[in-house]
Amino acid sequence: MNTLDRLTDLHPVSIVRVEAPAHAPEWHGWLEEIGFLPGEPVCVMARAPGGDPLVVRVGTSTFALRRSEAACVHVSADGVAA
Repeated sequence: MNTLDRLTDLHPVSIVRVEAPAHAPEWHGWLEEIGFLPGEPVCVMARAPGGDPLVVRVGTSTFALRRSEAACVHVSADGVAA
């Protein structure tokens, strides 16, 4: 299992779980509220120069996430249609 911040760009995966860091427990609810839910397809579309933020597509929505936020999203390639 991997986290979203470590993915290769344009590599589709599925969300397994969201784990917020102790210093920002509100990130869990915020990420789930905008669509980062277990089972949802997700893909890093691009990265800003320097690698932060990331342009991420989850379901049919696209967001910019800081690398630290993307590190909260645990993903797996299991069950993802190519």
